[in-house]
Amino acid sequence: MKDTTIKETTKVELKNPVLIEGLPGLGMVGKIAARCLIKQLKAKRFAELYSPHFPYYVVVNKKGSVRLLRGEFYFWKNEHGENDLILLIGDHQAQTIEGQYEVSDRILIFAEEHGIKTIFTMGGYRGTAKEAPKVVAVSTSPELLSKGSQAGAMVSPAGNPIVGTAGLLLGLAKFKNIDALCLLGETRGYLPDPSAAKSVLDVLQKTLGIEFDLSGL
Repeated sequence: MKDTTIKETTKVELKNPVLIEGLPGLGMVGKIAARCLIKQLKAKRFAELYSPHFPYYVVVNKKGSVRLLRGEFYFWKNEHGENDLILLIGDHQAQTIEGQYEVSDRILIFAEEHGIKTIFTMGGYRGTAKEAPKVVAVSTSPELLSKGSQAGAMVSPAGNPIVGTAGLLLGLAKFKNIDALCLLGETRGYLPDPSAAKSVLDVLQKTLGIEFDLSGL
């Protein structure tokens, strides 16, 4: 395998889909949030992403078989709203600068192929929450940023870097005329942080107009 590739295991027809990314990162905030969504919505897997830029080991399951590290795309059909959802989770992010760009670009090509016009990315930013973790929002679209702000997020101050796929998808989306919003939950970062994930999902559901059951977090 020389290049990042996405293999679709099931063909699906989706209605104005929105992509939500939640890969591992600071405090595992994005991945915890995405996994919660997949579980609550009972989303179904339909595609897998493989890349030579992921770490060079395999995952061993309970039966002793192995698989490569991968990203997974799930879909959910929204019977009562305008937008179906595509959710992206994964085992790991790319380890190199070049790999981060290649994987992010491949995700955006996949988004274009499925008619996606809006992307949400989720992650964490380092801080110490005294009460409920705060959520910071950054966007390529003033309208989308306004929706995030009205949903309870704070607009990020200038100069804050967003590292990894959650940030690169925003930067590269502008070249493909795709709107993107990044939601970052406040976290100490050294342990998985479901509280920060819950804060992010609270903002996300208000922005999307879709209700999720967050009691499990």
